[in-house]
Amino acid sequence: MTTGDGLSKAANSESIEKLAKNMARVEELSKRLADVMAQKVPHNPALDGPNQELYARAATAYWSQIMQNPAKLLEQQIAFWGKSVLNFAEAQQALTAPPEGSEAQDNDRDRRFANPLWDNNPYFHFVKQQYLTNAETIRNAVQEAVELEETDKKRLAYFADQIIEMMAPTNFLPTNPDALERAVETEGQSLIDGLENLVSDLEANNGELVVRLADESAFELGGNIATTPGEVIYRNRLMELIQYTPTTETVHETPIVLFPPWINKYYILDLKAQNSLIKWVVDQGYTLFVVSWVNADESHAEIGMEDYIQEGFLTAIETAKDICGVSQVNAVGYCIAGTTLALTLSLLKQRGDKSVKSATFFTTLTDFGDQGEFTPFLQDDFVDGIEAQVAEDGLLRSWVIGRTMSFLRSKDLIYGPAVKSYMMGETPPAFDLLYWNGDGANLPGRMAIQYLRGLCQRNEFAGEGFELLGHRLRLRDVEVPLMAITCETDHIARWKDCYRGVQQMGSRSKTFVVSQSGHIAGIVNPPSKKKYGHYTNPDLKGDSDAWMAGAEFHEGSWWPRWQAWLKPRSGKQVPAREVGESGLEPLAPAPGTYVRVKANR
Repeated sequence: MTTGDGLSKAANSESIEKLAKNMARVEELSKRLADVMAQKVPHNPALDGPNQELYARAATAYWSQIMQNPAKLLEQQIAFWGKSVLNFAEAQQALTAPPEGSEAQDNDRDRRFANPLWDNNPYFHFVKQQYLTNAETIRNAVQEAVELEETDKKRLAYFADQIIEMMAPTNFLPTNPDALERAVETEGQSLIDGLENLVSDLEANNGELVVRLADESAFELGGNIATTPGEVIYRNRLMELIQYTPTTETVHETPIVLFPPWINKYYILDLKAQNSLIKWVVDQGYTLFVVSWVNADESHAEIGMEDYIQEGFLTAIETAKDICGVSQVNAVGYCIAGTTLALTLSLLKQRGDKSVKSATFFTTLTDFGDQGEFTPFLQDDFVDGIEAQVAEDGLLRSWVIGRTMSFLRSKDLIYGPAVKSYMMGETPPAFDLLYWNGDGANLPGRMAIQYLRGLCQRNEFAGEGFELLGHRLRLRDVEVPLMAITCETDHIARWKDCYRGVQQMGSRSKTFVVSQSGHIAGIVNPPSKKKYGHYTNPDLKGDSDAWMAGAEFHEGSWWPRWQAWLKPRSGKQVPAREVGESGLEPLAPAPGTYVRVKANR
C-alpha cells in the first residue's frame, strides 16, 4: 500500500465520519424543528396578508382593461415573451461560447447579484435575467391597473413587491451560487449550521420565523451598551424614570425630560459612549431624565393612551420638577412618544398648565392624512385582524410590529439576513444597532387599537380632535416653542408628513430641521462622526417642496444646533444635581430593570 493510498483511505474515512456526524445532527435538528412547529400557537391569518377582496378588485380592474383594450394585453405579453426568448438565446449562445469575463450587469445596483457567476455562468445568468424580466413585468402590470383606487393600487404594488422579493433566485439553494459554493467548500457544514440557525430562531420565537439580525451573546445591557451612569429615581407600572449622573460642576436650571418610543427600548440613544445622545446631553451641562417604558404583558391589556399620558408623561414631568425644584422642564419626544408628547401639550394647554417650557420632536408624526408606506397595513382588513388578535392576547406582540417594519425593507432585513444565516450558515454579526432592533417590546392592546384607529386611520388629532381624559385634544393647541428634527430618507415618519403636522401646530416659535439619513441614523448622529449634514429654513409658510427648495444645507450633525436653540430656554447655571440628593432614594442603577425584560412573543 502506497503512502498516497493511505492518505486517500484516511481522508475517505474522515469524510465518512464527518458525514455520519452531520447526519446525526440533521436528525436531531429535524426533531427539534418538528417539536417547535408542533407547539406554535396559531395567529389570526389577517396578520399575514390582505383579504381576498383586494385581489378580486384588482382582477376585475385588469379584466375590464382587457375588454376595453385587448391590444394592451397582447402588447404586454409580446414584450414579456420577447425578453424571455432573448434571455434563453443569450444562455444558449453562452453555452456554445462561454464568456471569458463579461462585465457585471445590474450588480452595482443590486448586491444580491455580486457573484461573478451571475454573469459568467450561462445557467445563473439566465436565471437572473429571467427573474429581472418577471419582476419588471409584474411591476408594470400593477402600474397600468389604472381603474383601481389609489389606496388599492398602493397596496397591490406593495404585495406584488413582496412576492418579487420572496421569489428572488438568491433565496433558494439551487439558484444561489454563493450558498452552493459555500456548501462545497465546507463539505455541507454550512447547510448544517444554517439549519441550526433556523431551528434556533424558531425556538426563540415560539414557532414564528423572525430572522435573528445580531449576535445577542455579544452584548450586555449596562456592560458594553447602555452604559451612561445614572439611577432609576422613580418607578410605576408603566415606566422607570432614570436620572443621569452629572459630568459638569454646574448645570442649566431647567432639566430635560426625554420620552423615547415604547415600541422599542430607550437605549437606541445610549448604544455606546461614542454615539450616545444621552451622554452628550449630560456632558453639555444638563440635568437629564429619560423614561424607560415597561415591556407590556397580559396584565397591561387595558392600559390606554390616557394612561401613558397620565402615568408616563405627566408623572415624569412632575417628578423631574420636584427633584430639581423648578416649575418647568424642556421635553423631548421621539417617534410615537413625540406624537404623545404633542397630545400631552394640547392637554396641558387646555388645563392652563405651563409645566413644559419647550418641546423637541424627533421624527414625529402628528398628521396621519397621508399614510405613506404604511398604507398596506392601515386598512380595515389588517387593523381588524390586529384588533381580533389583540382581543385574544391582550397585547400587540413585538413580532407583529417587528415583522411589519422589516417587510418595509424586506430585501435588507428579512431575505438577505435569512440567506446568510440559513443557507450560508453564518453567525449573525455583533452589531449593536441590529441587536437593539431585535430587542422589541409588546404593546398594551387597548393603547395599540386607540393609536391605530383614532390617530392613524381617522387622523383625529389633526382633524376634529382626539377624545382623551375628558378633553378633545387638537394639534393646534401645541403652542410652546418647538424644534422638530426629521430625517431625509425616513420611511417610518417621512419628513414631509412631519412638516405638515408642525405647520398646523399653534406655536409662534417653530424650528424645523431635516437631517440626512433615516429614522435612526439621522437622529443618532454625533458631531464627532462628521457624517450626516442637515437642512434648515425658517420659512414654514409654504409646502414641504417649497421649504426644501429654500433650505440651507449645513455640514455635520444637528446636535450642536439643537443645543444652541435649547440653551437660552434652559435658565441660569446652578450647582450640578447629584442623583438622590432630592430625597428620592435610587431604586436601581441605569439602565434599570424594565429595559431588561424581553418581549413575550
